Amino acid sequence: MHIAEGVLSAPVLIAGAAAAAVGVAYGLRKIQTDHLMLAGFLGAVFFVASLIHVPVGFSSAHLIMNGLIGAVLGAAAFPVIFVALLLQAVLFQFGGFTVLGVNTATMGLGAAAAGLIFHWISGKSADRHLKAAGFAAGFCGVLISGLLTALALAFTSEGFVAAAWAIFFSNLPIMIVEGIITAIAVVYIRKSDPGVFDEHR
Repeated sequence: MHIAEGVLSAPVLIAGAAAAAVGVAYGLRKIQTDHLMLAGFLGAVFFVASLIHVPVGFSSAHLIMNGLIGAVLGAAAFPVIFVALLLQAVLFQFGGFTVLGVNTATMGLGAAAAGLIFHWISGKSADRHLKAAGFAAGFCGVLISGLLTALALAFTSEGFVAAAWAIFFSNLPIMIVEGIITAIAVVYIRKSDPGVFDEHR
């Protein structure tokens, strides 16, 4: 769901960069030191999953896994996503440096929101409705990021509105796939580290 360089207007780029800066700064304060290895692993999952993409207009459809990152790390997903996007821009020219803030903001906000949804559905023990919570997190992570990406294009130019909706609807199958993958992943992670979800409530 990378937006390419040279597409967005300056106000949208500035707003995205500001939102990303706030998110990354807050996320660095929230990240747990004993979860740095897990954060690195999740960043690698995001990095690899989003490398396999299908171009759609000014963006692309691909797995993101930001819902999983949000469910596990909460707001700490922001710096993880920022680093992965930065490496993609440097190594593979995906996205780009001028749109790094917007791409970080759209995917990071989707991850943070997915984390809140996950914990709201799973309940205080993080065991009740765990699979449903995982599916909702994976689905909503892509849903919210898709909407934000579409809004970034729509606010840039009225001519991009059709492309924005095309990008959003092209990601509907991705939402379902990510919901299923995230549901399976959170069950596995919960069994491996029973307290991992409790620290981000």
